[in-house]
Amino acid sequence: MKLIVLNLPRDFKEQSVAELFKAYGNIKGCDLVMDKVTGKSKGFAFVEMALDHEAEIAIKELHGSKAGKNKIRVKQAD
Repeated sequence: MKLIVLNLPRDFKEQSVAELFKAYGNIKGCDLVMDKVTGKSKGFAFVEMALDHEAEIAIKELHGSKAGKNKIRVKQAD
């Protein structure tokens, strides 16, 4: 299942995002969206988890949690 993670701290790296989700299962991919002009994070990422039930648990546990100083949002990507 592909998830979108919103409101990430701008200084987060792809590895930091992946670490948040590894506690809930296997990750097939993690893509932190970067601004092409500045090279800095846009504050959101896509995470693909191997198993749907693990993704659902990650959504339940991480949605509304803190990452740095930010309250992140996690949901299934369209």
